[in-house]
Amino acid sequence: MDDLTKTIHAAGFAFVHAGAMRAALEAHGPLTDWEAFVASWDDLGQDTYMADGGRYRKRRHAVFRVSGLDSERLPPQPHYQSRDYNRLNGGIERWFQPVLPPIGAGVTMASILRFCWGLFSALTPSRSWFVEMHQFRIEARPGEAGRPTPEGMHRDGVDHVLVLLIGRKNVRSGETSVHDLTGRTLGSFTLTEPFDAALVDDRRVMHGVTPVEPAEPGSVGFRDVLVVTFKREG
Repeated sequence: MDDLTKTIHAAGFAFVHAGAMRAALEAHGPLTDWEAFVASWDDLGQDTYMADGGRYRKRRHAVFRVSGLDSERLPPQPHYQSRDYNRLNGGIERWFQPVLPPIGAGVTMASILRFCWGLFSALTPSRSWFVEMHQFRIEARPGEAGRPTPEGMHRDGVDHVLVLLIGRKNVRSGETSVHDLTGRTLGSFTLTEPFDAALVDDRRVMHGVTPVEPAEPGSVGFRDVLVVTFKREG
């Protein structure tokens, strides 16, 4: 954790390979319901707010309050971003289907929240965090690419972000790039294996992901990620 903290402190982001990321999560708790966690991505609702008219994104959403090692799931509420942060879909309250209770309360999610709290609190001390959990599936169809970040290079309007790859099937590309606030490229990488992760200091850098296309043109593909955002309260 100390090395990861130093990396993000110095660069504003970190790419963590699957093996190291899984070990880091397991240091904060079990992942014994991982298979059920992954399977829940097959039951996401359509994102009906896409201003580009796309039907390629499915998602579920949940909110938590995290204080120390304790986390509390809050009642469903809308996801809101100003147009300063999301020029495409910002400026409105967006209501998504909630994360299923067994997934939000499972041991894998608890371990992820404890890991994030430990890392992000070392970077930015805070007594309490407002946390949003997003399950995303981006579908790639013949003749229609899927856009993981349809808003383009952006910030999320929070303090810290975890992007964890859950899985990908029959897709190519999906390269993540990270830029400083002047637009200068700081790094790029592609999440390819389950547990590959990107960690971002959202106050200091912008990030974006290139569209994904079917690797086999005649078949549908998808890219599944978990996005967890931490924002200081108070």
